[in-house]
Amino acid sequence: MPAMYTVRPLHSAGVLAEHLPTCMYRLPNLHRAPGAAAPPQEEVDPSLQALESRQEEILKRLYELKSAVDGLSKMIQTPDADFDVTNIIQTDEFSPLTTNGADLDLMLGKDYGALKDVVINANPSLPPLSLLVIHSLLCERYKILSAVHTHSSVKSVPENLLKCFGEHTKKKPRHEYQLGFTLIWKDVPKPQMKFSIQTMCPIEGEGNIARFLFSLFGQKYNAVTSTLIDSWVDTALFQLKEGSSKERGAVLRSMNAALGKSSWLVGSELTVADVVAWCALQQTGTANTAPANVQKWMKSCENLAPFSSVMKLLK
Repeated sequence: MPAMYTVRPLHSAGVLAEHLPTCMYRLPNLHRAPGAAAPPQEEVDPSLQALESRQEEILKRLYELKSAVDGLSKMIQTPDADFDVTNIIQTDEFSPLTTNGADLDLMLGKDYGALKDVVINANPSLPPLSLLVIHSLLCERYKILSAVHTHSSVKSVPENLLKCFGEHTKKKPRHEYQLGFTLIWKDVPKPQMKFSIQTMCPIEGEGNIARFLFSLFGQKYNAVTSTLIDSWVDTALFQLKEGSSKERGAVLRSMNAALGKSSWLVGSELTVADVVAWCALQQTGTANTAPANVQKWMKSCENLAPFSSVMKLLK
C-alpha cells in the first residue's frame, strides 16, 4: 500500500552517529601530570573560619586557666608555702555565742511581724543530738517558742524525747517570740528541716541542718576556716558516727592532734564542728576510749549547759 505522505529525513545516519554521547556526564580530571598547574583552590566558608578562630581562642583561655589552677594547687599543697593556714584561723574574728542576738531579719528575711518558724522532722530511733544542743544554745540568745509533736507514722516515743526541750510553757503571746522551733518525731530516713513552710525546699541531713541553725548566731568565718569546719562536720557524721572501727580510730587520732594545738576543733571558739563531733562520740559509745586531748575537750563541752542537758537524754 502506498504511504499517505512522505517525510524528508532530518539527519543522515553518519551525522547522528557522530554526535552520540559516550558517557552520561563529564567530570574534570583530578589526576594531573607532574609539573602541571595546580587546580584553583576553593574558597573557604567565612563562617567556618570564624568558628575555628573561636575554638582556638577558647582552647587558649582554658590552657591559661589550667595553668593558674595548677599554680594555686602547688602553692597550697607545698609544706613551705608562703601562707600558713594556722595563722589565718587565728586571725578570724569569732564572736562569742553569749553576746547579744544577731538580727534575724537580716539573716532570714523580714516577715512583717510574723514569727519565723523552724520545723524539723526526725526519727526517734536516731535522735539528732546536735540539733538539740544547738537549740539550747539558741535559747540563750533568742526568745524561742519551742514545741515537740509526734507524727502518726510513729507508734511510740520515749518520754525523755517528748520532753527534750524541757518543760516549755507558752507564757507570752506568739508574736513576742523571735523564733519558733518545732520538732516532730516522724518515721523519716534522715532529719528534714523547713524554715519557710510554703516556699522552701526541705534541708536534709543532720549536718546540713546543724550548719543552717548555727549560722543564726551570726558568726563570720573566712573561706579556710569555713572549709575546715565543714570538713570536721562531715568527718564526724560519715566516718566517726557511721564508719568502721578503723575509720573511727583514724578520726580520733586526727581529733587528738588538732585538739593538741587549740582548745576547740577549729580556732579558739566553739563551732558547729565541736557540737556535731561531740554528739557523734556520744552516740557511738567511743567517748570513754578517746585519747587524752579528746577527753579534755569533751569535758569542756560538757561544762556548757546545752551539752549537759543533752547528756540526760542518753541515760
